[in-house]
Amino acid sequence: MADASARRIVFTGASGGIGTMIRPLLAPLYPGLVLSDKVKPKDLLPSETFVAADLTKPDEVAAAVKGADSVIHLGGYSVEGPWDTILQANIIGCYNLFEAARQAGVKRVVFASSNHAVGFYPRKRKIGTDVTVRPDSRYGVSKAFGEALGALYADKHGMSVTCLRIGNVGPRPLDVRRLAIWISPEDIVQLIGIGLNHPDIRFEIVYGVSDNETSWWDNSRAQSLGYRPKGKSEDHRAHAEAEQAKIGPDPVGDLFQGGTFCASEFTNDVKRAGP
Repeated sequence: MADASARRIVFTGASGGIGTMIRPLLAPLYPGLVLSDKVKPKDLLPSETFVAADLTKPDEVAAAVKGADSVIHLGGYSVEGPWDTILQANIIGCYNLFEAARQAGVKRVVFASSNHAVGFYPRKRKIGTDVTVRPDSRYGVSKAFGEALGALYADKHGMSVTCLRIGNVGPRPLDVRRLAIWISPEDIVQLIGIGLNHPDIRFEIVYGVSDNETSWWDNSRAQSLGYRPKGKSEDHRAHAEAEQAKIGPDPVGDLFQGGTFCASEFTNDVKRAGP
């Protein structure tokens, strides 16, 4: 593995919510980090460079990843949206990224997947990474697509691909659901580091979650790769419960891991939803 300072690492989605949170933590670890997004991030550091790219435009994506050793792919549309928005940003855009990376000889991709790829699993069931995808939204479908695409590029083209099924990144959990799925910025940076550096990775799916007592996910695969999360959602339980009291009950969302993503546009009988 080349020294971090000698590797060109491209970080898409650098101006987004997660990108803004983790950039200050990534910068000292990966000097010369190349940031990419449609909009230039604020407060660009001297060690960072920026290349504007719209994921829906193959030529711009190719220019962004040219000469890259690795890509941290957080770019795309980060919540539920109309089909065409999801299709362009998260499906066509994701394909453009992986194909440009292949053509550029990129060795590693860390892909920001999501818990919403498996959001229709019930909260009472603990799941690993080997379950059938059960997306809770068009957004979740796009993340399941990204995982499948990553597997294709790993198996067919020899790329090392790590998919992070991210829960919710932030300084603390925002409600009771997020007590189960929260991940601190420091812990997600640790997982990104595993994806960029672990010598044995071919294709992996791991959960982007901290050391949470109430977690719905078996993250033993991440632990076997050296993941040692420091964050603990229980440290923030009082805040999460106080915020939850303001939200009130959700007869659909409260049953499933995907929460409001499951409840939105829901027309089924809850007894027929989920595995």
